[in-house]
Amino acid sequence: MDRKKELKQQYQEIEIIAGIYQIKNNVNGKLFVESTRNLKTINGVKFTLNNSTHINKELQSDWNEFGKDAFSIEILEMLKKDENNPDYNEKEALKAMEQKWLDQLSPYGENGYN
Repeated sequence: MDRKKELKQQYQEIEIIAGIYQIKNNVNGKLFVESTRNLKTINGVKFTLNNSTHINKELQSDWNEFGKDAFSIEILEMLKKDENNPDYNEKEALKAMEQKWLDQLSPYGENGYN
């Protein structure tokens, strides 16, 4: 039982890092850009793609067609929390950061899955 408590404590102490990531189709160059409040959820995204349950149908279709080895996943930017600013809103900061990357990479139409 002590081991279980120890593992739970370790899990609770893990820092949660928000940020932006991309999934790139290395065959056709298409990108999918998304924000997450916890970058560790990328493993869950891989799981949904491997099990054909990802919400983005076009990305899922290409993943099924080309296979997981045709894709790379990269963290583009991690959110730096501004705890000294009382008006800081993590959700809004993350949304602004995501928009910056969407504007920069333009992952729409023939260029992406967004």
